[in-house]
Amino acid sequence: MSLSLTKSSVVLDDVAFTWPDGSPALAGVSGVFGAGRTGLVGRNGSGKSTLLRLIAGELTPASGSVTTTGEVAYLPQHLTLATDTPVAALLGVAPVLDAVRAVERGDVDPVHFDTIGDDWDVEARAVAALAEAGLPDGALDRRVGELSGGEAVLAAVAGIRLRGAAVTLLDEPTNNLDRNARARLADLVRSWRGALIVVSHDVALLELMDDTAELYGGTVSVFGGPYSQWRAWLDAEQDAAVRAESDARKDFRREKRQRIEAESKLASRASMARKAEAEKRVPKIVAHGRRMAAEVSAGRLRVEVGEKEASARAALDAAERRVRDDDSMHIDLPDPDVAAGRRIATLSDGEHAWVVQGPERVALIGANGTGKTTLLEHLVNPPVAERGAQRRDEAPGPSAHAHTDRIGYLPQRVDGLDEDATVLENLQAAAEHTPTRELRNRAARFLLRGDTVLRPVATLSGGERFRVALARLLLADPPPQLLVLDEPTNNLDLDTVSQLVDALSAYRGAVLVVSHDDAFLARLGIDLTLELDRDGRLSAS
Repeated sequence: MSLSLTKSSVVLDDVAFTWPDGSPALAGVSGVFGAGRTGLVGRNGSGKSTLLRLIAGELTPASGSVTTTGEVAYLPQHLTLATDTPVAALLGVAPVLDAVRAVERGDVDPVHFDTIGDDWDVEARAVAALAEAGLPDGALDRRVGELSGGEAVLAAVAGIRLRGAAVTLLDEPTNNLDRNARARLADLVRSWRGALIVVSHDVALLELMDDTAELYGGTVSVFGGPYSQWRAWLDAEQDAAVRAESDARKDFRREKRQRIEAESKLASRASMARKAEAEKRVPKIVAHGRRMAAEVSAGRLRVEVGEKEASARAALDAAERRVRDDDSMHIDLPDPDVAAGRRIATLSDGEHAWVVQGPERVALIGANGTGKTTLLEHLVNPPVAERGAQRRDEAPGPSAHAHTDRIGYLPQRVDGLDEDATVLENLQAAAEHTPTRELRNRAARFLLRGDTVLRPVATLSGGERFRVALARLLLADPPPQLLVLDEPTNNLDLDTVSQLVDALSAYRGAVLVVSHDDAFLARLGIDLTLELDRDGRLSAS
């Protein structure tokens, strides 16, 4: 791997961090980030968000050091702000803006001039930054509560650009952003000034990076190129590593076999020599000389074959270290018994209707705020008056009706689990008739193994919680005939997304998914895409 930009913006030297409860988060992490745009990838739980907080100065390393070239700006994964926070404060310009406006009103208090300094054009620059981020006119004087979630994220990013920090850290900035907001963010990233480090599972965003860094095995390794090039390099490297391991294992077995054969020959020769000496077939002095010579020769041979075997063992150990042994989910799903012509669900906007049939894959897209999640919830938990039959007096507007009661639902926030119950108890609630041993075996395929299944859900990491929710969904008895997924890739690392795609590819029921992740939808093999607009109209695309 190579770094495309030689100038460094962040240097990590043997950084370790431990949470207050004593659990280690990072141990001995070293690495260098360049001065351009870097995408930071790694598995869930590898410590990417923790690493960003250490770089930002929010956390202090237990040991080691973090060195940065100038001011660091940080946008956390979850932007939690009071709804009455002014947008100007989100931009970081509120004090200067207030001072400028006070002076313009005739207030000549010297404190205002000290606050302003040379920043008299702050309002014009703030308005321009918001416009560049795609926010509407007048956004500067609004409150955060008046913005959508995506607009709040874009405003925060615009503020970071406005302040011109030397190093900017963005943690999963596209989570919950619709397509328009993602496009706006991509435009901002393309023209970014200064060093930018982005933690993301959004492949489209990672493709805009100059470098790709991976946090793995206590080291940050940086590759000079975007995600697709890094992934191709890693796949090729792992293929070569697997071949090298196979060759090294064959060499080791051959050397080990040759050592055993050599030992057998030496033992046979020594036995024959002892027998000849005992039978006095040769003079004693000759037999003694032969024995001594044989022992010297045997010693040299043992050293030679031993060294060859040790060398082959060392080569095999080195080859094995190159091959990653990352766990992955291997899921064999039961057949939900969905015939090709079976009506599973109907989605309508009051004027047009679409019927989901058989094992179809349907994507529901649209801007944030159009009501996609509400439509899914209406499908999964219809009002009591509507259960069992579709109303004949259908009111205008979007509606959804299921033609099966075997529905599995994975909401945006994994909040349907029993926090106080164990993993196993949560799974048993969905598969009451599955024997405990079999359920544990199936849970292991979701990487929920050993004592993990006996832990309360409240103690799990985000990645573990997702796997519990997915396992409960896919291992339900009887199996669901329709899976309803709302932004399932949020907060998932890219390997887990791939595993989710594999699991859904093996599923023989219908799938209805809401997602802004076009790469994910493309991999699912969508049969029908329905777009919901702000007027409640559905259209096929």
